[in-house]
Amino acid sequence: MDKDKIREERERSYEYGLPSYLQHDLDAYKKGLEEKSSLLDCLWGELYGSINIAEINDGSITPEHADYLRKKFLFK
Repeated sequence: MDKDKIREERERSYEYGLPSYLQHDLDAYKKGLEEKSSLLDCLWGELYGSINIAEINDGSITPEHADYLRKKFLFK
C-alpha cells in the first residue's frame, strides 16, 4: 500500500470510533450540513467544544486527530 493510500485510510478512520459525545456532535453537524440546518452555528460550536474536550480534557484523541477534524469540518 502506498503512503497516500495509508494516509487516506487513517484519515477516514478519524471520523469513527470517537468518544460518544464527540461522535454524536460530529454526526449532528454532518446532518446539519446535509439538511442546511438553520442551527448550523450551534452545531458548529458543539462540535468545536467536543473536539477540544476530547483532545485537551480527556486525552481520548491526539492533537493530530483533533487538527484533522477541525480542518475538515470547521475551518474549511
